[in-house]
Amino acid sequence: MRARRSAAEYTCRRIEIDMKKTGAVLAVLALVVGLLAVAMVLLAGPGSRMGWWTFRTGLTKVLAWAAYLGIAAAVLALGALILGGRRAVAAVALLAGIAAFLPPFLFRRTATSVPAIHDITTDTDNPPGFVAVLDRRAGASNPVEYGGPEVAAKQHQAYPDIRPVTSSDPPARAFERALAAARAEGWEIVAAVPADGRIEATDTTRWFGFKDDIVVRVKPEGAGSRVDVRSLSRVGKSDVGKNASRVREYLHALGS
Repeated sequence: MRARRSAAEYTCRRIEIDMKKTGAVLAVLALVVGLLAVAMVLLAGPGSRMGWWTFRTGLTKVLAWAAYLGIAAAVLALGALILGGRRAVAAVALLAGIAAFLPPFLFRRTATSVPAIHDITTDTDNPPGFVAVLDRRAGASNPVEYGGPEVAAKQHQAYPDIRPVTSSDPPARAFERALAAARAEGWEIVAAVPADGRIEATDTTRWFGFKDDIVVRVKPEGAGSRVDVRSLSRVGKSDVGKNASRVREYLHALGS
């Protein structure tokens, strides 16, 4: 009887050891896959800026594969945690997998929740026009001409809060405030023409280094003034809501 019990205990012990060995292997594999996925997320944007791949490849393929690998790392890590063996490594791998999956997932969710437009303005009937940045936009795939009623309708539906700012300040004072707000946003000021009430600037996104151009127009309105702003991407059919976010932040800064 004791011999049978010893044999059973030995078998259970061997199974436990084998499970931990398998778990240890899965933990290391999960960590390698997770770190690779994180690296792909971190390099998706810089790789595009350095010309390793196009921005479309970075946004679609590199981020997509990073998300897939992140899921794979998380699954392997969970298996390692269940089996035992190097649980600390498995826990780090699980966090890496989640960290790699979330940015592409959130980016994709945002992209599908906003209209595929790249030109946002507070005045869709008579958008402020670009002058000084035209040379900088040479080769840009998106034209400076406004897209018309179709784009306006999509903007009004998605971003009904994007409206001009009016104030009791005279145009000269409003222009000074508008220019100060643009500088505070960290934009590169390309032109500031008080006589025309026009400010032009360029903003560069941090991750992918996209360059979007902005024009601010200040004009008299009654006894005060009105400020309109327009933000236009140089490339990409959809801006994933970036231009609306930029305009909204600027208007908030201007009105505060």
